[in-house]
Amino acid sequence: MLIAGFIMIFSSCTKDLDTIPLDPNVTTAATVFDDPQAYVEVLAKLYAGLAVSGQQGPSGMSDISGIDEGFGQYLRGWWYHQELPTDEAVISWNDQTIKDFHYQTWGSNDVFISAMYYRIFYQISACNEYIRETSDSKLDDRGVTGDLREKIKTYRAEARFLRALSYFHAMDLFGNVPFVTEADAVGQFFPEQIQRADLFNYIESELKAIEGDLVEPRTMYARADKATAWTLLATIYLNAEVYTGTARYEDCATYCEKVINAGYSLAPDYQNLFLADNNENNPEQIFSIAFDGNATRTWGGTNFIIHAAIGGDMNPSDFGVGGGWGGTRTTSAFVDKFPDETGDIDSRAMFFTDGQSKEIEDMGNFQDGYAITKFKNVRSNGSSGSSLDFPDTDFPLYRLADVYLMYAEAAVRGAADMNKAVNYVNMIRERAYGDNSGDITAADLTLDFILDERGRELFWECHRRTDLVRFGKFTGGEYLWPWKGNVAEGTATDSKYDLFPIPSSDIGANPNLVQNPGY
Repeated sequence: MLIAGFIMIFSSCTKDLDTIPLDPNVTTAATVFDDPQAYVEVLAKLYAGLAVSGQQGPSGMSDISGIDEGFGQYLRGWWYHQELPTDEAVISWNDQTIKDFHYQTWGSNDVFISAMYYRIFYQISACNEYIRETSDSKLDDRGVTGDLREKIKTYRAEARFLRALSYFHAMDLFGNVPFVTEADAVGQFFPEQIQRADLFNYIESELKAIEGDLVEPRTMYARADKATAWTLLATIYLNAEVYTGTARYEDCATYCEKVINAGYSLAPDYQNLFLADNNENNPEQIFSIAFDGNATRTWGGTNFIIHAAIGGDMNPSDFGVGGGWGGTRTTSAFVDKFPDETGDIDSRAMFFTDGQSKEIEDMGNFQDGYAITKFKNVRSNGSSGSSLDFPDTDFPLYRLADVYLMYAEAAVRGAADMNKAVNYVNMIRERAYGDNSGDITAADLTLDFILDERGRELFWECHRRTDLVRFGKFTGGEYLWPWKGNVAEGTATDSKYDLFPIPSSDIGANPNLVQNPGY
């Protein structure tokens, strides 16, 4: 109730937000922080904004309206936008315009795109309000001193990271977007539209500004630390040419090395990274979105990723759940990136093939296309998670293998040490192959190899669309996969789809916004 009341503060449009109501049961910013514990409790709501969809789980009191709560959950929306338009995922359902993602035929009225857009900006609004309420002047007014004041400095830096993360998602998906910070007054006004390159500069400056206030790497789980900020910096630098027109690969390599030198190591078993106890003894994990079958219940998140991937002849109990939703599979183009389909050579080839056809004739038939078995609600000892309905499996937003591959790409593009790059890639492949039989040399390390290796290592982890855009292979006809462009064998698509449209509802509501080209 404390947090729900706080959320009402920034969803309000009352003219005088400094007014303290006479009703003692109404919570406002003037009273919510009377309890020192509120600072960490409201911070928890910001993290929860990535994992759950409202004020009670798995549904009820939704943060955003106009769409089923499961469809509107943050991670599920990010997964839709990063995976469904690519070679890595298709979906069999007929929910409204969901198949338009894989066909690359969406428009500005698409309800799923709108849900992601508004989810991002709800999260940014929540972060803005927390940052407002933890300013030095606010803390002075409340007489906050000592150890609590020092803790709040770190909490505030975490909130700024979460805001930067959501602005990164907005920049990546939508380009030029509305821009609001804690410096803007709460109330009714039309936000100005920031240019993509300027938003890049803002995100970069925020991440650098908060570095000193974040905790050291590997001292907290599923919360932002210095290495989390470094990884996001490396990510935006890797894609800087897309966002700003200027390459920043040397900066990418610099921040990759900061993470690499921070004490992380590859987990011995690839599969264990995606199981119900992947929060335990995981030396590779940099930042996770945390889920718990009892305490963090949602119809999105890894609940969606695991359940939707089960159907046909698959046994749900093998995945630690009570049933499947028969939705998501992959394309033959992605399967062909592995040396074999069984995983006997490369253990990352996690395909269920019994009763499944490799080729997709009917997008609506779950058994057309191989199923993916990567994520499970099963612990590394074989036991199920705490619930058969809601997984304990955390989602690995950032992990060391991604950083190794970012460094390797920077090296191939002439901005880092090729010998180190080859070593990093071979460490990843030796885990996958079980020995050095998959090792490569510098001659093998090409851009095409890097793109394919990122697919093999990071599939279904919300990287693919961004990677394909960076390589110039997302739209157009250079790289085709089944049902791209709504053609069975794949066809070229318009380059306008490299960006999603700003929802027509926001274009109509805000005269300061200009729609992305082609929509």
